[in-house]
Amino acid sequence: MSDDELLVEARGGLRLVTLNRPEALNALTHGMCLELDRLLAAWESDPAVGAVLLKGAGERAFCAGGDIRKLYDEGRHGGRYPYDFYHDEYRLNARVHHFPKPYIAVLDGIVMGGGVGISMPGPHRIVTENTLFAMPECGIGLFPDVGGSHFLPRLPGRVGLWLGLTGARIKAADCIAAGIGTSHLPAAKLGHLEDALAALSYEPGAPDGVGPAIEVLSEPPEMVPLAAIRDEIDACFDGPDVESVLAALKASPSDWAAKAAAAIERNSPTSLKVAFRQYHEGAKRDFEACMRMEWRMVNRIIAGRDFYEGTRAVVIDKDQKPVWQPPGLGDVSDADVDAYFAPLDGGDLRFDWE
Repeated sequence: MSDDELLVEARGGLRLVTLNRPEALNALTHGMCLELDRLLAAWESDPAVGAVLLKGAGERAFCAGGDIRKLYDEGRHGGRYPYDFYHDEYRLNARVHHFPKPYIAVLDGIVMGGGVGISMPGPHRIVTENTLFAMPECGIGLFPDVGGSHFLPRLPGRVGLWLGLTGARIKAADCIAAGIGTSHLPAAKLGHLEDALAALSYEPGAPDGVGPAIEVLSEPPEMVPLAAIRDEIDACFDGPDVESVLAALKASPSDWAAKAAAAIERNSPTSLKVAFRQYHEGAKRDFEACMRMEWRMVNRIIAGRDFYEGTRAVVIDKDQKPVWQPPGLGDVSDADVDAYFAPLDGGDLRFDWE
């Protein structure tokens, strides 16, 4: 990691951490994952640290994911980098979930993939008028990882499955309605929020002032488009498999359903079936168990083909014409899906606090 990819500022008991790769939409590198994990581990027991605020540099993104180009370049040639990256990224996601002090993620701009994994596991997720959230992994032959197994099934109704299978993009109001954002602030007030958090006392026994400080500056978003389609989401995505979801969408006369069906049909059939199973399995598991499951899954993804073909089509060549193998949902058997969840020869993901 270069020295300036992760900036840290101490303001009283508050630690401000800035993801500083604006030219890459603050996409996470392996080094950034390792350093943020190291910082959080040290701050857990540091009495001088009362809270952590995480934000992205620039005006476009909080964090648009992982360093997908390097994952593509290294992985398709059999390199170790994808395994090392995902291993340490998933441990970081669990660290955020396990962090015992107030952790505030400011989702001002694009938040996708890896950016979701360092925000959703925390208790305070600030959205603004600039927020654009998505989990587009099925479109590149991956699956909604970085804790998606845990949080997507816990969103209202079948909203999480809709987001995971289609990669739909939603803005601040829908993020609040779905429980992805916990508070909505105008971007112009973010500096005031930092000042307020820096001024708080984090001494033992002091009342928790983080929630009230955020609440004072919060404003309700103006409209909630999600409300108009919630019933249809729940009805269409409640089937027993991906095929039934797709059939329900195609049977609907609404423009929304037609767009959702088209989005699903563009995605990797294997990813869709794996993500469907992941969603329902994740509903039964705690966070650490979800991350262990995702580690098993991503090992099989890295060793497969669709991830590299999807990344080529969407990110590298940008022809938007991936050739998936197998090509259709009917070509992906239950046994094929089972293999993604099977134990690994090298053992499961482990965490420092176990």
